[in-house]
Amino acid sequence: MKCKGLSRRTTLKRLTVLHVDTERGWRGGERQALWLARELERRGHRSIVAARPGQPLATRATASGLVVVACAPLFEADPRAALALRRVMQHERVDILHAHTAHAAGLAALSTVGTRVPYVIARRVDFPLRDNVGTRLKYRRAAFVIAVSHAVERVVERTDVVRGRVLVVPDATDVRRAIVPATAATLAAAGVRDPERALLVVQVSQLVPHKDPLTFVRAIAAARGRLPNVQAILAGDGPLRGDVQRLRDDLGLRETLHVLGYRTDADELLAAAKVATLSSREEGMGSVLLDALMLGKPIAATDAGGIPEVVEHDVSGLLVPAGDPHALGEAIARILDDETLASRLGAAARRRSEQFSVGRMTDRTLEVYERALATI
Repeated sequence: MKCKGLSRRTTLKRLTVLHVDTERGWRGGERQALWLARELERRGHRSIVAARPGQPLATRATASGLVVVACAPLFEADPRAALALRRVMQHERVDILHAHTAHAAGLAALSTVGTRVPYVIARRVDFPLRDNVGTRLKYRRAAFVIAVSHAVERVVERTDVVRGRVLVVPDATDVRRAIVPATAATLAAAGVRDPERALLVVQVSQLVPHKDPLTFVRAIAAARGRLPNVQAILAGDGPLRGDVQRLRDDLGLRETLHVLGYRTDADELLAAAKVATLSSREEGMGSVLLDALMLGKPIAATDAGGIPEVVEHDVSGLLVPAGDPHALGEAIARILDDETLASRLGAAARRRSEQFSVGRMTDRTLEVYERALATI
C-alpha cells in the first residue's frame, strides 16, 4: 500500500514516546498500540504506555517489559488525568505523544498545552468526525492525524480542521508469530460438529452495527444452502449479540453457527478456518483480515471502507458489496467448494501479509514522528 507523503526514510535520534490508550477491553487498536510500542523499544527508542490499570493493554504492556503509567480519566477531558499525563511528560522528558484513540486525543490536547511536545492522533474508523467544539479543539492542535487507510483519510479530510495534516499508515500484523490452530477438542467444545472434517468459516469481530454481524448470519444460511456441512464460528461480543442469536435460531442455524462471545484464543480459531470472513458495512481497515492474510487463509469479505486496500479481489480473497448476505454466502461457498481457488487465494494472502508487517508500520510511524517534531 502506497502511503501518501511518506518516504520510508527517517533519521530520528532516540525518542521517548508516550502512547495513550484509555479504552477498556482488548481490540485491534490496543493490539496495534502494543506492537508499535514494543517495536520502538526493540529499535532503541523508549515507549511509555498510559492505560487504564487492570485492563488488557496495561497488563500486556507490563508483561512485555514496557513502562506503564496509570491513566483512568472519568471523562474524555478529565483535567486531573491530563495533569497526571503532563507530569509524566515532564518527568520522563517525553518527545512526542501518540493518542491511539479518539478519547485519548482529548487528553493529549489538554496535557500538551503550553509545552513543546507535539501529539499525533491515530484514526482507525471511517466514521466522519463529529462537528463540535471538542473535536475541533483536539484535532486542530494535533501535529498530524494517522489514518490506517486511504478510505479513512478521505473521510477525515472532509473536515476543514485537519485538512492537509492526514498521513496514511496502515495497521500491521506480526508476521513472525507462529499460531497453532485450535484443536479438534477445542472446536468440538465450541459446538462445531465433526471438527476434523468441517467446512469451517470463522469471523472475529465485535457484534456492533458497523460490523454488520446479521449479514454474516444470513450469509452462513446462504452458504449452507449450497453446502449443508458448513460450520461457522462468530467470535466477539457486543450489543447485537442477542439479535445475532435470535436470527441464527430463526434461520435454523443453531447447529451450524456458533456464537462464542469474546475469546482469548481468537487467533487459534482463525487459524483453524477454511475461510475467514468480515461482513462490515463500515470499516477503517479490518485489522483482523491482516491476521487472516498472515495465516494464509482465503478471505470472503465486503468491500466496505478500507477492506479493498487489504484484500485484493480475486487475488487474496473475494470481495462482495456491503450488506449483501447472498453475495457473501456465495463467495464463502465458492471458496469452500473449490480447493484450487482456496489454495490460490490462501497462498496470495500469505504473500500479501508481508506488506503489513509491524516493521513497516513502525518505519512509517517514525516518519510521522519526525515530521511532527519538525513542527515545533
